[in-house]
Amino acid sequence: MAIESMTGFAREAGTSGAHVFAWEVRSVNGRGLDVRVRAPTGFESFSEAARKQFSAAFARGTLHVSLAITSEAAAPRPRINQEALAALIAATSQVKLPSGIAPATLDGLLAIRGVVEVSEESGDALSELEKPVLAALAEAIAALKRARLAEGRALEAIIAGHLSTIARLTNEAENHPARSVEAVRTRLAAQVAALMETGKAFEPQRLHQEAALLAVKADIREEIDRLHAHVAALRELLAQGGPIGRKLDFLAQEFGREASTLCAKAGDPGLSRIGLELRTTVDQLREQVQNVE
Repeated sequence: MAIESMTGFAREAGTSGAHVFAWEVRSVNGRGLDVRVRAPTGFESFSEAARKQFSAAFARGTLHVSLAITSEAAAPRPRINQEALAALIAATSQVKLPSGIAPATLDGLLAIRGVVEVSEESGDALSELEKPVLAALAEAIAALKRARLAEGRALEAIIAGHLSTIARLTNEAENHPARSVEAVRTRLAAQVAALMETGKAFEPQRLHQEAALLAVKADIREEIDRLHAHVAALRELLAQGGPIGRKLDFLAQEFGREASTLCAKAGDPGLSRIGLELRTTVDQLREQVQNVE
């Protein structure tokens, strides 16, 4: 199963009788799935259908979905509700206005809800549009899926490249000359000598403990083993595919922790350089995996 990006765009349009309609959807990154739908007044039923179908098709991302419907038929004519207007005029004529307050004007009364009525789309129009609009919705979902998969293929190639770099750097750190027994012994001897130069009297047992502590602090075996394990786990996730974005993000954080610890424990310019390069690559990896569904 391939991976998907959370970014994409799709548009599907059509006509039915005197109506022209179009679905547009923009998908961007999101921690979970958030489907936001806008539909014209009178066609709200399409909003719920879109929300359900997009929620079934995708696992993550913020989806901005809009439906536009226009009609080539004659525009509906507004009608004044004479009874409501007369009642308002009668009611306002009985109000004693304070000084400085002007009486209600006609345009103000017409702005009150219910005084001017505009006929909305009839049930027949909604029924006529249901089948073609929902068919276009299905096409928009399929088009968005294709767009996100195409972006996902590009992301997978970038992530695999970063992963190869991390694997190479991990091997370099593991096989670096600074990790040889002789190199470690030399560094420990220098550090012990520095301790002795402080003028403090160290008992042999205490000196042995300090040397052992220095050796433990300088050992990056654990970090290298965990980096190898994380590389294998990430490769397995990429092969698995599907909505793996959260798992990839977690692994990227783990990579970052191990790279930082390796830098802190390096004790050698060559190992420090590898650690810094690891951290840079891990940051690039994490930036990319945050786009994965």
